[in-house]
Amino acid sequence: MDLDALRTWLDAEHPGLRRGPLRAEVIAGGKSNLTYRVSDDVTTWALRRPPLAHVLPTAHDMAREFRVVSALAGTDVPVAAAVALCTDTSVLGAVFYLMAYVDGVVLDRPEQIQRLDPPGARRACEQLIDTLVALHRVEPEAAGLADFGRPEGFLARQVRRWFGQWQASVTEPRPGLDALVARLEATVPDQSAAAIVHGDYRLTNVMFHPDLSGIAAVVDWEMATLGDPLTDVGLLVVYQTLSVDDDFVMPLMSPAAGFLTPDQMVERYARGSDRDLSHLDWYVGFGYFKLAVVAEGIHRRYLQGKTVGTGFDHFGAAVPKLLDAASAALADR
Repeated sequence: MDLDALRTWLDAEHPGLRRGPLRAEVIAGGKSNLTYRVSDDVTTWALRRPPLAHVLPTAHDMAREFRVVSALAGTDVPVAAAVALCTDTSVLGAVFYLMAYVDGVVLDRPEQIQRLDPPGARRACEQLIDTLVALHRVEPEAAGLADFGRPEGFLARQVRRWFGQWQASVTEPRPGLDALVARLEATVPDQSAAAIVHGDYRLTNVMFHPDLSGIAAVVDWEMATLGDPLTDVGLLVVYQTLSVDDDFVMPLMSPAAGFLTPDQMVERYARGSDRDLSHLDWYVGFGYFKLAVVAEGIHRRYLQGKTVGTGFDHFGAAVPKLLDAASAALADR
């Protein structure tokens, strides 16, 4: 983080916003975009920027993230207040934005998970689902997001897009990949009515209030768009399924500790939404494929030595497992 460059830009573009010398530190947790805590000893912000290398076309779009966070202010979806967007890549080497710093807890580490008793774990999952239902109820036009995406043909286009991301990220041949993509393309279901899609919705992408009483902010909107919201539900099932036995992406969140099972999450969503979930297996299969592509991209950055922090060394080994799970989810289609 070039603090001198950031200070110069802030003072020129947003005079009076900074009231003291700047300090910054990386906020650990994310495996893709970088988030920093920036402070002038009077005010604290969060700064978001893309990763240091292997930035794929259409991925890590900070301007889109800034726009959707701005648009959701005042809705039933809690978000951090958007502060400032910089599209001049000469300042920090990439587009970035500032948002208000939310004092909260992300349930992404064992010590945070252990703060929850079984009723608290269940309540956290229920709040996660209820917030997703609220997001999918937001009218895009009313939020100023009518042109935020192209819902028509969304699912087929998503399969093509993520296959393109795979081709740009691949580090080694993966048997069965082409057959999986062909299966996804051949079995695309009729789309659910368009809504705002988060794109990576899970328990570790929301911040809870410090006392864990509720969700303070939904974060990591880099893949948000307009499209079929059941892609969020399918990917959430993937994350929750993985969290039962493995902690490579999510912390362990066992039903024995009170966390909802994937089926219980789907049932909760169904009670709050009138959407047809009869083809959810396709969305789950696509979710596994999408996560495999993300893992391959992270693995590539790790091999290039361009990851920041620890915990990146196991993503490569996870890719074939995710691809196998995608194929299994689609087995009956």
